[in-house]
Amino acid sequence: MTPSTSLLLLLLLGLSQAHPLTEEGSVAEAQADRDDTVDIGTRILTSNNATDEILLEGDMLAPRTRNAMRCWYQNCLWEKASDGLVTIPFTVSSDFTSSERQRIEDAMEAFHSGTCLRFVPRQKEYDYISTENYGGCFSFLGRTGGRQVLSLKRRGCLYHGIIQHEINHALGFQHEQTRSDRDDYVKINWENIKPQMFYNFYKRATDNLNTPYDYSSIMHYGRRAFSIQYGKDSITPNPDPDVQIGQRQGMSYWDIRRINLLYGC
Repeated sequence: MTPSTSLLLLLLLGLSQAHPLTEEGSVAEAQADRDDTVDIGTRILTSNNATDEILLEGDMLAPRTRNAMRCWYQNCLWEKASDGLVTIPFTVSSDFTSSERQRIEDAMEAFHSGTCLRFVPRQKEYDYISTENYGGCFSFLGRTGGRQVLSLKRRGCLYHGIIQHEINHALGFQHEQTRSDRDDYVKINWENIKPQMFYNFYKRATDNLNTPYDYSSIMHYGRRAFSIQYGKDSITPNPDPDVQIGQRQGMSYWDIRRINLLYGC
């Protein structure tokens, strides 16, 4: 092999490593889903640092037409049809690559196997979820009517569990660590939280659907959500402080069960 041929091969190898023959983020995001130990709360809050949206508890858009923290009874649920299915139209922004769109649709389709929810591409429906590449991971709480934004920033939000977390907000579910009976199961370490962030941990008058507190819920933030500094836990499970919280692999058994209870599946 001549020196010029060797040089050409090295250049081609360098280019292939700098520009892999896959769509942007597809392999990296999938690998991170499997290997990354960063909890869901940290992922979401870090991704939302730069947004100028008014967010409640880090990732819920403040609605303009009703109480921000209430999603009760039928006033903000997606409608069930006569066939027993709850059909939720959606669109996905052209900002996403085909592989990124597939990740979003895969997360949606995971709801189909265990619940009566069905996410379908929008035709002409008035109420629908508009999935956008905005400045973070966030959603409205429950159905708000008309075009309803669900933001999944391309860099930081396209993880299976985070997509499902934001979809659950759009279905009407709040964070597990703010449910009405949380003090029996976790301790909020107020001394490790900035006073201006206290409101993110106020308990809500939630309908817990007669289900147990779920440390493994996709809606539970991790230990250091809104922590005043690294290494200081804002949330400690009780009575066992070693219980894992903040997983982002996907919905737990009770996450699925609650969807079925709330929507009468």
